[in-house]
Amino acid sequence: MFNDIGPLELVTLIVLAVLVFGPDKLPKVIQDVTRTIRKIRQFSESAKQDIRQELGPEFKDFEFEDLNPRTFIRKQLDNDDLGLKEIRNGFDLKKEMAEVADAVQGRDSDGSAASASSGGRVDMVKKPESPARDERPPFDADAT
Repeated sequence: MFNDIGPLELVTLIVLAVLVFGPDKLPKVIQDVTRTIRKIRQFSESAKQDIRQELGPEFKDFEFEDLNPRTFIRKQLDNDDLGLKEIRNGFDLKKEMAEVADAVQGRDSDGSAASASSGGRVDMVKKPESPARDERPPFDADAT
């Protein structure tokens, strides 16, 4: 919690505490603060134990840190019961994205002679056939 406090900041906090509370009351304030922190930790641990008991024996390995989504996902990826590593290794996202981009842009994914013969473009979508001249298009009464 206080891993990023440097020595200069610590000295500043001590001097500030001496100035605010005075040298006479400072030991009493430190005792009160440590007692309060200890009670909060005890309350937290007893609440965790109560929750574990209520969940039952099937959740005896339950850790509250697992509720963090990042920790949960990392733990599930390390546990390879589902074969996720095989799926992840067999899936090449860059290749898939290149194939999709080629299909959208109308290029052949192989870059073969089909794209070269048509000038780099392949018509992927066929145009609908127009009805004969004497035929009328179908009429939908609900659409108008």
